[in-house]
Amino acid sequence: MAKSLRLIATDRQRTNILREWEQKTIAYLVQKVPAWISSDGLTAIGFFGNLMVASSFVLGAYLSRYWLLMSLPGFIINWIGDSLDGRLAYYRNKPRKWYGFSLDVTVDWIGTILIGLGFTIYAPGIWKYAGFMFVVLYGWEMITAQLRYKIGGQYSIDSGIFGPTEVRLLLGTIITLEVIVPGSIQYLATAACIFLLISNLVESRRLLFMADVQDKAARLLKETEREALHKENA
Repeated sequence: MAKSLRLIATDRQRTNILREWEQKTIAYLVQKVPAWISSDGLTAIGFFGNLMVASSFVLGAYLSRYWLLMSLPGFIINWIGDSLDGRLAYYRNKPRKWYGFSLDVTVDWIGTILIGLGFTIYAPGIWKYAGFMFVVLYGWEMITAQLRYKIGGQYSIDSGIFGPTEVRLLLGTIITLEVIVPGSIQYLATAACIFLLISNLVESRRLLFMADVQDKAARLLKETEREALHKENA
């Protein structure tokens, strides 16, 4: 297990609550992936999970709210594909860092949009905007992660103690409660958006602080080089 953890380790920093359990589970599962399944295949599997979640909202709107429960295996399938695709490449010593990074971000964004659209189909009246806001706020979180990677050189998919896995669990809980208590998703989804907004504001503040520190360090380095050059010419 320890060897597997080292093999799948990259420059990705995890801060989420479930990180220890999640990394151990990934290290175990990555050894069980059949040889005929590639990293891109796992990405496709993860995307299919998102399609299941989006479809559950549409079916819940037009057939029965019990179809919402289809989102639960959808989240599990998405977690498997999304968590193992890049780790599998490193485990098999076939990493494609920038290709995998670009593909992962693109597919995740498309999947998020589809889930948001599914929610707007399910939700009545003005509550549809909660789905739109979730897509916007999640997109903001993704942009912050990319900027943090660019500025600090450390890629993190988490916002503090919350990561994609915790978000999946939260959404799964909200959807399950909607099946039990019809109409509750409207208020819980709104509350989730407010929480995501606060989290984004906090992470953006940290990002700006990091950027300011980097600017000051670059300015100091430039001044030091200028002084050294001036002494050489004196």
